[in-house]
Amino acid sequence: MSESGLSLLALLRARATLYQRIRDFFQHREVLEVETPLLCSSGVTDPSIEPLIVERGQSLAAPRYLQTSPEYAMKRLLSEGSGAIYQIARAFRDGEAGARHNPEFSMLEWYRPGFDHHALMAEVAELLQCCLGKREVHFFSYRALFIETLDIDPFTANTVALAQRAREAMDVGGLSGDRDMWLDLLMSHLVEPQLAQRGICFVYDYPASQAALARIGSSAGLEVGHRFEAYVDGVELANGYWELSDPVEQRQRFNADNARRREYGLAERPLDEHLLAALESGLPDCAGVALGLDRLLMLVCGERDIRNVLALDWQHC
Repeated sequence: MSESGLSLLALLRARATLYQRIRDFFQHREVLEVETPLLCSSGVTDPSIEPLIVERGQSLAAPRYLQTSPEYAMKRLLSEGSGAIYQIARAFRDGEAGARHNPEFSMLEWYRPGFDHHALMAEVAELLQCCLGKREVHFFSYRALFIETLDIDPFTANTVALAQRAREAMDVGGLSGDRDMWLDLLMSHLVEPQLAQRGICFVYDYPASQAALARIGSSAGLEVGHRFEAYVDGVELANGYWELSDPVEQRQRFNADNARRREYGLAERPLDEHLLAALESGLPDCAGVALGLDRLLMLVCGERDIRNVLALDWQHC
């Protein structure tokens, strides 16, 4: 029996109902469901995301990477003219297993040609209300949220000031790191908890150094990464971008990721040349988002531990 008192059968039915609701949502909007491979010749270069790797098998001439997201493959479909698409997929990340993480998990990812990140945030809010019922929806710029919560400007404060603000609020021991490390620490430990009582919350326009795969632009005279994250009851659910479409800049970011991997003592990752070729052929102007379905199901069922909504968790399969 789960924490919420639901039986395994009830949880299985709740997941099936959730997936059907999502499919109905996208069918009504004429967004096409697609399926892409899970095993690919390259994985992400981001040093903060580690893939699971398949190294043996008669079919393998080289290691294959279990995908941390279907993003790269879906962008190839977009470049071929697929139009608006979505996918309910399994994804894999080597790392923590616990109350909110499982190395194998379910992800909803979708892309909207002609949308920027603001238009996509509005659609994410509609989907969440479709699945969870009507709730208040709030939108905060990253900068405004830091100033409101911590009285510090994340775009102008230097590393010393950010580290000092963290040390005033928590015991960080001998922790040291660059500016983005301190921003991430402040965000996860001090800012995010303030969203727990605010319903559905979106945080957008991050520092350009945290753009990831989003395009970089200007907002209020500041250089920002046009990306967003979505939270419900303080639980991080989704990460979205107004997608970078420049193949030259994308290659530069991949190479910069590998440089950081070397700096951290991590193995470099092969660049996804298939994706870069797709960008060369022309990715339509679009926005995309990845949403954690297991966490969404936790909210639907009133669970606080991801293991309670999995048919079989990592330790039992």
